[in-house]
Amino acid sequence: MRSYGGGDVKLFGTGAAGTAGTPTSTVAGLDAHPSAPIPVVGPGVGEGVRVPLGESGLSIFPLMLGAAEFGWSTDQHTSSAILDRYVEFGGNAVHTADGFSGGRSEHIIGQWLRARGMRERITLGVRIGSHADNPGLGSVNLVRAVEGSLTRLGVDRIDVLYLDASLDERTVLEDTLATVEWLRDAGKIRSVGAFRFAPERLVEARILASAGYPRIDVVDEPYNLVRRQGFEGDVRLVAAAQNLAVTPSHALEHGFLSGRHRLKSAARGVRGEQMKGNLNRRGIRVLRVLDRISEELSVPVAAVSIAWLLAQRTIVAPIVNAFAPQHVEELMQGAGVSLLRSQVAELTRAGE
Repeated sequence: MRSYGGGDVKLFGTGAAGTAGTPTSTVAGLDAHPSAPIPVVGPGVGEGVRVPLGESGLSIFPLMLGAAEFGWSTDQHTSSAILDRYVEFGGNAVHTADGFSGGRSEHIIGQWLRARGMRERITLGVRIGSHADNPGLGSVNLVRAVEGSLTRLGVDRIDVLYLDASLDERTVLEDTLATVEWLRDAGKIRSVGAFRFAPERLVEARILASAGYPRIDVVDEPYNLVRRQGFEGDVRLVAAAQNLAVTPSHALEHGFLSGRHRLKSAARGVRGEQMKGNLNRRGIRVLRVLDRISEELSVPVAAVSIAWLLAQRTIVAPIVNAFAPQHVEELMQGAGVSLLRSQVAELTRAGE
């Protein structure tokens, strides 16, 4: 098996071997056990691998391609090549935000969707609430933000609208969900997600859903091997109790968990500054365990990091950004690695 470059990939299954409750992949139209081999090698292998996105009615590849770099560190040509490579290997879920590069990320994705005729094949997730022109989750700004995203994307519907609470904790949730209901009834959105929602706000949202307001189906909380505190605890308990699909962002912690960055002296730019904080005793310990398991399984370090996430309860599809087309192959392998329970436990201990 080749781990890097543009060669063949062999995916085996989704989640940890022997882990109960892991979403079942659909291979060639049949339900298969998560650890069952997929007898296909090469591009297109992931086209039959789909997992339900909570109770949204959507089914996606168990890794969402994040577009945070589009329009910032990658131009239209490179971004399109990344999207092409992701779809070539069977991916079908793309995540962006109205605040990524001031909306440039959405514009790039829209250009690609039109050029490739891919709209009906892609599950489109958009995080709303951080654009400078329409910040927060107030009713007026929310409608304006959705309309702005639809215009930049050149589409008439968002499949998963993620409500970004990181800049707005004061808007009455009932008002926000009432606006979401109008957007859904108008056909502008299909399902609802939440980003950076406190656990008590998720509980409030479920109470409102029981009264007829739109139900939150998906949660995005930054989470990975070295960023554990925000998700582990009450958020995970609420997500499990409500059967919410978790699509954690920052799955590779700004690239640190890809294993490419080992020295503080080599860290450059914004991403370098973000990664320096993890180049400590704990971070190096995590990288050493990742290195060993990566070698044992003959897969990239990034794939092992993603596989650890998929082995966690409630995690459906990590959101992972790519900087270049050649990175996509190793990321996609993460959705096919089945870690042993002992490997999951060792990685968990290393990151504590």
